Amino acid sequence: MIDRATIDKIIEAANIVDVVSDFITLKRAGANLKGLCPFHDDRTPSFMVSPAKNICHCFACGEGGSPLNFIMKHEQLSYPDALRYLAKKYGIPIQEKEQTEEQKKVQTDRDSMFIVNEWANNWFQKQLYETDEGVAIGLAYFRSRGFRDDILKKFQVGYCPDNRENPMGKTAIAEGYQEKYLINVPDEKDTRQSIGTGLCLKNEETGQLRDRFRNRVIWPIFSQSGRVAGFGGRVLDKATKGVNVKYLNSPESLVYSKRNELFGFFQAKQAISKKDRCYLVEGYTDVMAMHQNGVENVVASSGTALTPGQISIIRRLTNNITVIYDGDSAGIKASERGIDLILAAGMNVKLLLLPEGEDPDSFGRKHSASEFQQYIEEHQIDFLHFKSKLLADEAKNDPQAESKMVNSIVRSIANIPDEITRALYIRQAAKSTLLEEKLIQDAVTKQVRANLEEQARERERERRRAAGEAIPEGEAPAEQPAAIQHAIAPDSGTRIQDRRKEGLLIQMIIRNGERRVFCIKDEEDNEQVYSVTEFIYYNLQQDEITLSEPLYMKIMEEAMERINEEKFQAAAYFMNHPDAQIAHIAYVMCTDHEQLSKYHGESGTSADTDTMLAEQVQYLLSDLKLSIIRQEIKELVAQTKNPEILKDKERYRALLNEFKEKKEVERILAKMCGDRVLG
Repeated sequence: MIDRATIDKIIEAANIVDVVSDFITLKRAGANLKGLCPFHDDRTPSFMVSPAKNICHCFACGEGGSPLNFIMKHEQLSYPDALRYLAKKYGIPIQEKEQTEEQKKVQTDRDSMFIVNEWANNWFQKQLYETDEGVAIGLAYFRSRGFRDDILKKFQVGYCPDNRENPMGKTAIAEGYQEKYLINVPDEKDTRQSIGTGLCLKNEETGQLRDRFRNRVIWPIFSQSGRVAGFGGRVLDKATKGVNVKYLNSPESLVYSKRNELFGFFQAKQAISKKDRCYLVEGYTDVMAMHQNGVENVVASSGTALTPGQISIIRRLTNNITVIYDGDSAGIKASERGIDLILAAGMNVKLLLLPEGEDPDSFGRKHSASEFQQYIEEHQIDFLHFKSKLLADEAKNDPQAESKMVNSIVRSIANIPDEITRALYIRQAAKSTLLEEKLIQDAVTKQVRANLEEQARERERERRRAAGEAIPEGEAPAEQPAAIQHAIAPDSGTRIQDRRKEGLLIQMIIRNGERRVFCIKDEEDNEQVYSVTEFIYYNLQQDEITLSEPLYMKIMEEAMERINEEKFQAAAYFMNHPDAQIAHIAYVMCTDHEQLSKYHGESGTSADTDTMLAEQVQYLLSDLKLSIIRQEIKELVAQTKNPEILKDKERYRALLNEFKEKKEVERILAKMCGDRVLG
């Protein structure tokens, strides 16, 4: 790990003009510079660079950020790797935190396994192109599928011969590679942490090694950084007799997890970022076929059902996924299984079903590149239209089948985290199914409640597992009702409005968090000076207000932790944050403030005085509190109309007293915000 002092040194040294100029040509535009955006097909210079603020921004696609953000996005590097990139550029030595002996061992094992995989990848390719068996069987297979040599080289495909006399494992050991990294020995506690690549299988009785992938064509599976993490192999048609598994993958290990890898991602990541869309297909050859047809922003789920880990990888580059599956019943069912996971991640999903009997590989061979791409653009539809079409096709005059399909639509909508998007889909679903909107709304609310209950149960199970406690079957956690109540508040508009107001407070922290503009006297009449961050935090804490958005809470709490650091600047800190979501939030909030544009003035500084800033913060706090108190009053009024409460005079009187107290608070807050209170 890189220590904090070194990170700060790198961020301080990195100059946005230097960094961006390595990749695009910049021309002077007043106080700023401009060039063609590297993140989309830019025809006129839309990419602006501000030396004064050390940030960049594209006015066409919206991408931009700090030098660190730019490198992470452009080079598709992780946060630590981007820091190392900049450190190397500016000659800053990296001070890594001292590792434990166990950490050093794990790192050594990982590095050794990657080295063995790299050697094996080269060996497989050599067998494909330089041996008679490889050319006659392996290469002939790929060419029979219509693949060009440039595509085969791009994906580094290979071949493992059925050679019992001189197998790959024997060759590897002869060249000095250790056996323990060729086989796979699962960890007793966690099988996913097993040591060894699993390239070979060992006969425990004879001690002999046998190649796992013998008699198969090979696809290397690259990690996000381009290292060979594992392999996939396909037994050829002539050898399928007596073979139960046509496709075979490397076993789970320190360097390879099937659930967290996507075939073709390394080759596709630049195109995914630039096109702002990812196509998801089933198989290795499907990915290769689409590349051959000019569609490069495509990945495959490596023969497994789509997982949250795989979705998370795609989400780092785009929020838009188009799922492409075979036009048969199995393909349709596979598509349905992945929809809800993608929606739950807050992403936009479209679906494309190819004509019956076709997959991207076979369909691509029958059409030109332009025809293939045109078909995708014209036939991809959102999940609601997809499921509505299935409803029309399959549920004809069958109430039970129709009900099943409507419930499927409801389950998908309930997975959408954004309330506004969910409401819009509810309205569309009502139109598509010819059902009342309220009926769909009630069903979605019920499903949301069920989802939250299950999530809460799972959290409790995880807590008990971590604590080593027994997990009683069906036990619900105590926190469940509050979580549900919070998520499905009766007035969703109020929640949305509150979140917007919370966002404005966080914007104040990011823009001005370190500025000390509040002078407050304590009980002994001593003046205490508080920063914007401290004033907001203590104010909310005093009134026991918790921000509804977890990321906002994280930003505020982290700002509080660092506020007394001498060189802490909230904007720079959060725009260079290792959490990509936080970095993006900070960037958006800062660029909005700076109004970076082609006509941006030289100074680019805020005209806010300390007094103006203090007044703005106080107003935003009062406005948020006013919104909350009004919601509480609304809930009290609803309670007073409850027949059970009306019968209980003491309880009713208590509610009325509470109502009067909150109305007085509302009056005071409204006066501070310039609002009128009616009634």
